[in-house]
Amino acid sequence: MEVGLVVLWVGTFLGLGVAAFPFTAWLLPDTEYCAFAIPVALAVLAVVGHLVGHVAFGWPAVLAGLVVLISLSVFTFDRTDEPPDLGRAVETALVFVAGFVLVVIIRSFDPAAAPLPLSIGEKFLDFGLLNTLDRSSSLPPESMWFAGEPVKYYYGGHLLSSLLATLTATGTAYAYNLALAGFYATLVTAAYGLAASIAIPYGARRRVAGALGAFFVGIASNLETFVRLLAWQLPSGAAEWVVSTLGLADGVARWTPDRFHYFDASRVIPVEPHVPDSGFLAATEFPLFAWLNGDLHAHMMSQPFTLLAAAILLAAWRSPLNHRRILLVGFLPPLVGLVGFLNLWSLPTVLGLTALAIFFAPESPRQLLPETVRGPVESVDRPPGLRTEGIRLLLTVAITGVVLVGGIVWTLPFWTTVILGGPGQSIEYWGGWTPLGPFVVVFGAFLAAIGAYVARAIAGQYGMGRPGLVLVIGGTLVAITAVLGWPLLGLLVLLVLAGWWLLRTGDVGFETLLVVAGAGIVLLVEFVSIEGERFNVIFKPYVHVWLFWAIATAVILPRLAAGWPDLPSVDGERFRATGTVLLVVLVFVTVPYAAFALHGHVTDGTETTDAVGTTLDATAYLEVHYPEETPAIRWLEDRSGQPTVLTAAPARYTWNSTAGDGAAAPSSLTGIPTVAGWSHEAQYRGRDIYDQRVQDVRQMYGGSPGEQRQLLAEYDVEYVYVGPAERNTFAFEVTVDELDAVSVAASWEHVVIYDVDQDRLGE
Repeated sequence: MEVGLVVLWVGTFLGLGVAAFPFTAWLLPDTEYCAFAIPVALAVLAVVGHLVGHVAFGWPAVLAGLVVLISLSVFTFDRTDEPPDLGRAVETALVFVAGFVLVVIIRSFDPAAAPLPLSIGEKFLDFGLLNTLDRSSSLPPESMWFAGEPVKYYYGGHLLSSLLATLTATGTAYAYNLALAGFYATLVTAAYGLAASIAIPYGARRRVAGALGAFFVGIASNLETFVRLLAWQLPSGAAEWVVSTLGLADGVARWTPDRFHYFDASRVIPVEPHVPDSGFLAATEFPLFAWLNGDLHAHMMSQPFTLLAAAILLAAWRSPLNHRRILLVGFLPPLVGLVGFLNLWSLPTVLGLTALAIFFAPESPRQLLPETVRGPVESVDRPPGLRTEGIRLLLTVAITGVVLVGGIVWTLPFWTTVILGGPGQSIEYWGGWTPLGPFVVVFGAFLAAIGAYVARAIAGQYGMGRPGLVLVIGGTLVAITAVLGWPLLGLLVLLVLAGWWLLRTGDVGFETLLVVAGAGIVLLVEFVSIEGERFNVIFKPYVHVWLFWAIATAVILPRLAAGWPDLPSVDGERFRATGTVLLVVLVFVTVPYAAFALHGHVTDGTETTDAVGTTLDATAYLEVHYPEETPAIRWLEDRSGQPTVLTAAPARYTWNSTAGDGAAAPSSLTGIPTVAGWSHEAQYRGRDIYDQRVQDVRQMYGGSPGEQRQLLAEYDVEYVYVGPAERNTFAFEVTVDELDAVSVAASWEHVVIYDVDQDRLGE
């Protein structure tokens, strides 16, 4: 394995964190700011690199980002009262290194950036974006699947990965897996820091909260694997009852440990619950699954920055007015814009969290207004009452709107070149209620902690000594709504209303805000969908629910285990005992997946690593699985610039050349654009536009000579790839090689690459 590259990349991430250390200490007072130094550094590098990259990408963008980062730290070096804490810096560095090494080990046993049948997911999309950015001298990058047009995808994480590859002089084949490790390590470090930061006012042990934050975000899974283990140990009748009650597939009751597959736990909730036995299950991923699966995907790379946004909002809660304004108006907008650039699905979540933080902040949002308008607002904003809440809500919407506009301005080139001009999609009401059982399987561990916390908080608020009674009442209301056909409505509304009340009156804080945020996301998903996107409407928002409830649980459990709340009528030892038991149980039921999945991943290995040993080379599988096409792809890889290559279309998730499906591999693996790549482009640009290109590809390969000449010139094709997929497709018979403007550029036993002389096409 490439240990030298691992050391280089770890050193680079830590070095960036050191460079951002003074700025982060100033930016995030009263937090475990050390844990956010790396995400802050990466955010600055990405925002500046994106803007400068439209003039010159690569080293100019990297250097500009570094200059801005260092300048911010120099400017804020003596502007903070926070003394340097070397011990905490080392502590968070160790968390980062542990996370990085874990993913390096995982990927070294299966490093492939490949489509089906070798790998599940969209790695060709991610690797293709990384490659096209590597070839780009300026932004926006040219689409590797739609030659001549810019990428129509939120590519911010891939841009950041490319900048890191440039900074470390690392080829994309290795940068893919090293960036994957870096994002995971940044995520678990941010989770550690955010949970520890929220716990500071509670007197609970911050390291325990931080460690639980890293665990529940980075290691824990949903309850699917535990339910399988439970069913395996139960008598068949009891096992079938448990599985049926939780809404899982019948086969779960007959499962045995030797049949474990890492993918099963990610598919639990039905996409169409109103269609019985459809078998169409949404992706309800948790981070460990996502990084085991190994896509360098947008929904993964945005997660550390979502937690950074939460940290900024937490700091704003605790900061004096002037610093709060600076955070919310000065530094939050570029981060919000970056989150949208990283993953458009994360933008509503970060904006929603911003709105909740402003609305529920200890200080009224009117304090953020300019002096000239604050007075009139203050005269009507006096607690308590519904009118006050209404005024706060209006102010919250206005301030959040300012944050959104600022975010768009900071990342304006992305919006004008990528988002505008895409196909429209309508937002629609969704009538199929998610069943309670599968939802409990996905989030049950967090709901157990949250339920206990809310029950104790309400009991403490009213001087009750029986939080169990609160749980019984709440459970009864949830059961009633479930019987009435609204299985999640009662649960979600209770969480939102209880959280709202407690944030206004109780001894709770930012962890409860995260609970409300998660419940609000799920509630929105229950009512709203996007035309043709129901799978993603569940998948992408639920990623944020996992983050928010995982962090909240990490803060809640140590507090419960410490005996909170202190009630005269309750034996504190009993509270401490039940809280400790709950902590241990929730860790116990969420850890089996990691044990099974990591053990299986390492012991099973792959044919590639069996042949070449452990490696981080994302393309090492080519010589093992596709030896007939590897020399041609390596030849294309050595071409400079971005000449257009013609490959078979349409391309899909599977690379099966014998069936005529080449998965646009020559373009995905090199970044050299093809005329029509994966059918994803139909979603990005419109079905008719994509289908026309597919038809043009077929005409260029096997149409009349006149059509071939015209289209080869129109698309400025420089190379024609004729490999097994092109020969085995039923869509055309290759005749383009008969043109006098087409000659052999390179040939091998199974592949011929032709050169197209554009000057001769018009003859």
